[in-house]
Amino acid sequence: MLSLVRAFPHAPLYTSLYESAGTFPEFGRVDVRTSPLNLLPPLRQRHRLALPLLAPAFWRVRIAAEVAVCSSSGWAHGARVAGRKVVYCHAPARWLYQTSRYLGDAGLLPRAGLAALRLPLERWDRKAAASASRYLANSTWIAREIERIYGIEAEVVHPPVAIEADGSRRPPEGVEPGYVLCVSRLLPYKNVDAVVAAFAELGGERLVVVGDGPDEARLRGVRGRNVYFTGSVGDEELRWLYGNARCLIAASYEDFGLTPVEAAAFGKPTAALRFGGYLDTVRDGETGVFFERPEPAEIAGGVRTLLAETWDVAAIRTHAASFSEDAFIGRLREVAEEELAAGGGLPEVPGRRA
Repeated sequence: MLSLVRAFPHAPLYTSLYESAGTFPEFGRVDVRTSPLNLLPPLRQRHRLALPLLAPAFWRVRIAAEVAVCSSSGWAHGARVAGRKVVYCHAPARWLYQTSRYLGDAGLLPRAGLAALRLPLERWDRKAAASASRYLANSTWIAREIERIYGIEAEVVHPPVAIEADGSRRPPEGVEPGYVLCVSRLLPYKNVDAVVAAFAELGGERLVVVGDGPDEARLRGVRGRNVYFTGSVGDEELRWLYGNARCLIAASYEDFGLTPVEAAAFGKPTAALRFGGYLDTVRDGETGVFFERPEPAEIAGGVRTLLAETWDVAAIRTHAASFSEDAFIGRLREVAEEELAAGGGLPEVPGRRA
């Protein structure tokens, strides 16, 4: 979203929920316009509680613009736009189309609640998708999913690397260089539990897990002595962690899979699940290796293979450079101008009318 803000600096940002203390400070300089749901503090703290309310909340959003770019993983594409609507799709709604992976080991109540909402939400989702003038996808995998689910052809525009390798660094407390790194939100479909279990078979290696989420307490309870959790970290600590890792491990079901690109910016290879967006962000044998299933034995084998190889650091960094913010911003501005022209408007400074 910050890259989209930089692409269109004069545009307001419409969203359902916004808690300034819980996100990047750069949003403090943006004209953020929230839904009425934002008036309920519990929803700002625990956004998943708002799931039954988000479809109607976005459907009530009216955007009086000649072009709007909707960054959506399930809701924002439902906003109603006076002009042309460009949907930048991170994934069709996981809770509708990847339900088992999304819920993981969730109990009966969440499953029953989602089952009750599924049909009306799916009707709403397809109607919202059909209202778009153009779809963009963040990966080849998601472009195929958009075609499969909605029958819409989408152009692939990869999102940019979110962290700069040459920025300042600060070591987090209690971490020594030379570990295997996992950067992930701690959610069931991220398969961090399988990564943690794999290190029971890799007694001579250390695993550092960066990130937080609802699964954190459970994962801390099953970790071995060679597994360390940092929790959420800032950019300076994350740069240090990437820079001092031996490699990255990425075992989740990702629609894009940004972390291998971030690791590549630091010259680090990745062992990744052969799934989804990782097929775009990891080049087998050049920037990393794949394992076939998110199971401890498979993951351990992938790590062993990766660490046994010698990697071309310059080639890995060159791969990361292809996911630049300049390329992302440039293509989004071109798309906005194309849609503006298709809608009959006259081009002007990028960002002023999108």
